[in-house]
Amino acid sequence: MPFYVKQGQIPTKRHIAFEKDNGELYREELFSTHGFSNIYSNKYHHNMPTKAIDVQPYTLSHGEQWQDSLIQNYKLDSRQADCQGNFFSARNKIFFNNDVAMYTAKVTEDTNEFYRNAYADEVVFIHEGEGQLLSEYGVIDTKKWDYLIIPRGTTYQLKFNDYENVRLFVIESSSMVEVPKHFRNEYGQMLESAPYCERDIRTPTLADAVVEKGAFPLMCKFGERYQKMTLQWHPFDLVGWDGCVYPWAFNISEYAPKVGKIHLPPSEHLVFTAHNFVICNFVPRPYDFHPKSIPAPYYHNNIDSDEVLYYVDGDFMSRTGIEAGYMTLHQKGVPHGPQPGRTEASIGKTETYEYAVMVDTFAPLNLTAHVKNCMSDDYNRSWLEN
Repeated sequence: MPFYVKQGQIPTKRHIAFEKDNGELYREELFSTHGFSNIYSNKYHHNMPTKAIDVQPYTLSHGEQWQDSLIQNYKLDSRQADCQGNFFSARNKIFFNNDVAMYTAKVTEDTNEFYRNAYADEVVFIHEGEGQLLSEYGVIDTKKWDYLIIPRGTTYQLKFNDYENVRLFVIESSSMVEVPKHFRNEYGQMLESAPYCERDIRTPTLADAVVEKGAFPLMCKFGERYQKMTLQWHPFDLVGWDGCVYPWAFNISEYAPKVGKIHLPPSEHLVFTAHNFVICNFVPRPYDFHPKSIPAPYYHNNIDSDEVLYYVDGDFMSRTGIEAGYMTLHQKGVPHGPQPGRTEASIGKTETYEYAVMVDTFAPLNLTAHVKNCMSDDYNRSWLEN
């Protein structure tokens, strides 16, 4: 995170006795990254966070690998994989490698269970729905088209106001998800030239501590494995916390795109970085202003990256037959670009209305059976002239 936050009551120094009114100690928990050498937060609990009544295996599968998939361009309607479930059980894995996994989910039900991804940071893009992200750190009111950046190890719940139409696109990262370094100065402050700033970032507001003893189910994800822990105390029992590691929200509509005289490469639409992949987004913007500019993207061959697009809303200038919830995968070594006629049709246009999330990976992606079941069989032939 680019800045320090302090919430609630904390002692004057770290790692000293912090007493309740009755003389008992609050329990300090250091939530650290890269061992003890990177950003961290200190949390102050009413009870020891280590108190678990029971630990049991838990079975949950999000999609098996499609072993014999071809290296080609893919288009799929991710909505065809929809199933029943809550904010974590309804997830369908679409693409993955050792660095990143991508899921879609239609959330149809609430749950009182808590969730923790122990091995991966999560970026939860709320395509449809509004509600709240509840965590140890407090509450973030969520809305349509929010990115929720949730550090690994965070215990949280996602609640929605209703479950008629809740849709998520989830990016799971084996490395820390960060604001790009070139968006920040040497002190960590966002630069004037950055496409968003601290004012656009929403941080948790600490709620009253829940000091309640009982049996609280916590679903923990460890890579591809799940376990169910039963906690003795409600996990949202913090009296205060401070630091630079916490969940936060940023809405795609707050992104300020750059505009050039001629077509800018997709890297100019960068929003987050991680090890071996980046996240970009496309938002409404004026087109290029050279008198002979071609607004549609040029044909290109990503020789060292796979490109995934999740389509959110709007009219996608380079391609027909795209709806919200569709995804495309353009794999390294296979050229792609606008459909026939779309380049010519873009000339003279002055602006675009489109929202999409793009993930570029620098290691090849594996596909799951959801792709096989949801793909358009004729996508590879869509560049052929009629």
